[in-house]
Amino acid sequence: MLLRACAVLTRFFPLFLVIFSLLAYATPAQSKLLAPGVPFYIGTVMLAMGLTMGLEDFRLVFSRPVVVLLAIALRYVLMPLIALTVTRLLHLGPALAAGFILVGCCPSAVASNVMTFLSRGNTALSVTISTCNTILAPFLTPWIFLLLAHSLVPVHAAAMLFDIARIVLLPVLAGVLIRLTLKELVRHIVPFLPAISTIALILIVMAGVALNATKLASVGLIVFLGVVLHNGLGLGIGFFTARRIFRLPQADSQAVAFEVGMENTGLAIALVIAHLNPAAALPAAIFGAWHNITGSAAARFWAARARSGAQAAGAVDQPRLGAEREVRS
Repeated sequence: MLLRACAVLTRFFPLFLVIFSLLAYATPAQSKLLAPGVPFYIGTVMLAMGLTMGLEDFRLVFSRPVVVLLAIALRYVLMPLIALTVTRLLHLGPALAAGFILVGCCPSAVASNVMTFLSRGNTALSVTISTCNTILAPFLTPWIFLLLAHSLVPVHAAAMLFDIARIVLLPVLAGVLIRLTLKELVRHIVPFLPAISTIALILIVMAGVALNATKLASVGLIVFLGVVLHNGLGLGIGFFTARRIFRLPQADSQAVAFEVGMENTGLAIALVIAHLNPAAALPAAIFGAWHNITGSAAARFWAARARSGAQAAGAVDQPRLGAEREVRS
């Protein structure tokens, strides 16, 4: 029964995320109480990630380094630059612009692996890219943010590096260590990890919405437009670059698209609370809800195409089999 409830929660994650985001908007005073726990929530997600990681997750780094490096480059070069461009096109103020840029500088979202799986993409490649992006985050996110946002807000890159290592890297490493030393315990816990991560991500987005509930009425629409552009361009350019320019297989291209277009908005909200004006959390809060909606839609579209393609191939194969039988007889 509990596993079934966890499966429902994970499957309808985007719907629950929207519902609880609206709840946070309606009850900002109460939902703001979640804000101090954001580092703990994101640490929980990262611990869950570590508990599911193994050495096999790094195999593709050595067997297909070009694909992995392409996805990492798109993640840490393309998405920050798209964020910077969007902020200038929409003439956003310093706090909101910094929030957008910070989202673009963060690693890919854990949900990208789920979306890749649902789309019938290359899930192993997605997990490898997510793992590499997360490990690199303490060393890349603060300095890219410093480069692009130093003229907008004060940026303490060294302090950000420490915080990212504390709330992202250490929990991941702890999860890996627990997996290696307590294999039997982890085996029983793993089925519940997606639901635990889902709850933690919902709490993070609720905190981000609550912190900016009063601003949503005045700037929510323009920020939402920016999020749509940022996320859409990330998914689209990520897929196009992988599929059309690098000629990667469809399944690989889908994995790259999700790794580029889906952001670790939980980390962005945690960093905003620790280092920036709370208004900078609004892009991450809206992005956190929106990219799960677009990710689910893209996953369903690609999965449907894969099913129709498989059915068409089966229909073509049937006459061929019949013809072969006639020739043999």
